[in-house]
Amino acid sequence: MTLLLFAMLIILFCLNVPIAIAVGLSAVIAFVIDGNMNMILITQRLYAGADSFPLMAVPLFMIAGQLMGAGGISRRIVNFADALVGHLPGGLAAVSVVSAMFFAGISGSAAADTAAVGAILIPSMVKRGYTPAFSGAVQAAAGSIGVIIPPSIPMIIFGVLTGASIGKLFAAGILPGILMGVSLIGVCVWNARRSETADTSASRTFSFAQVCKAGTCAIWALGAPFIIIGGILGGVFTATESAAVAVVYALLVGLFIHKEISLKELPDLFISASITSSVVMFIICAASIFSWYMAIQEIPASIASSILSLTDNRILLLLLINLLLLLAGTILETTAALILFVPVLVPMLPTLGIDPVQLGAIVVVNLAIGMLTPPLGVCTIVACSIAHTRIGTLAKAILPFLLVLLFDLLLITFWSPLTTLLPNLFFT
Repeated sequence: MTLLLFAMLIILFCLNVPIAIAVGLSAVIAFVIDGNMNMILITQRLYAGADSFPLMAVPLFMIAGQLMGAGGISRRIVNFADALVGHLPGGLAAVSVVSAMFFAGISGSAAADTAAVGAILIPSMVKRGYTPAFSGAVQAAAGSIGVIIPPSIPMIIFGVLTGASIGKLFAAGILPGILMGVSLIGVCVWNARRSETADTSASRTFSFAQVCKAGTCAIWALGAPFIIIGGILGGVFTATESAAVAVVYALLVGLFIHKEISLKELPDLFISASITSSVVMFIICAASIFSWYMAIQEIPASIASSILSLTDNRILLLLLINLLLLLAGTILETTAALILFVPVLVPMLPTLGIDPVQLGAIVVVNLAIGMLTPPLGVCTIVACSIAHTRIGTLAKAILPFLLVLLFDLLLITFWSPLTTLLPNLFFT
């Protein structure tokens, strides 16, 4: 039955069936062939897949991201990032990375991060002399940080699946997200020094006064990630409550402070966010059937035992898991990959010698890199559409960023303080 379940899933993927339907339908077919299952369980599991208080944060963060993007927050974040790093060689590319890092503290979504910042900066980079391929590659790489720095929708889903503290998972993503951002800025500076684009040298010197001025203009924009992250780390509210606070904050700033959102625009913004979040929730519901069937058949434990039988060396196991997750992140939608693979990995925690929080960070970083990897990476696809370039052309420009992020992944995997320091500091 295990072979049938995964064979059906692979066949449906190859037929280009939508992910939610492919995952759910393969489980339903397994139910029917099994013959010992009450079919009403399918309906119950569909409902149970979404019946979770932490999962309420997913649509709320998506609404907050829509409101903040429309309310002028993205533009003000870009201006502040320009004051911080615009003086560096390759300054505009570095601005793209820093802007994405700030916006990651708002949206929780890599695709939203790439689109919101890329719509502003990719055309600007092309005008400055960067190639469309490099401009798109920078933004795709930077956008992948959107699911590492909290809030993070994949972290929420991982917490729901494993019971790990979502607050701790959010804290575990901060240092890896900063590491990845700094590494990407390094690639931008290196590229500027070796290329002949118009942006090869800084056109101005760093000005603390300009930073203060841009920071003052962006104070309300920068307040959002501080409220979200600070509230969670300070124990003021849970991840779901922080999402609700973010929505209210975005509404107030967009309507009454920046005044760039009108009441007439709100229905369209809510509808857009609802459509996006409904796709994610549909995948979660369908995948809950699949994961529940795997659980009752004890498939995760069997797969974990098979992997552990290959080697008992902790380092080799972690490398093998990283390779598996990188491949999964390249070909699968993130939510589906989490629900399919996390139940397999959790039984291996004692052998791996890591706790669920560190595993969560490792899993999400792997899947984030998968969002960047051509040809199916969602960040790459979004960046291609904005930069008006082909996937193949963009893939060559992405390679240096990809190599640096893979090195960061090894650090995150094997140097535990990167993921455990802040959770241990804020959550005792």
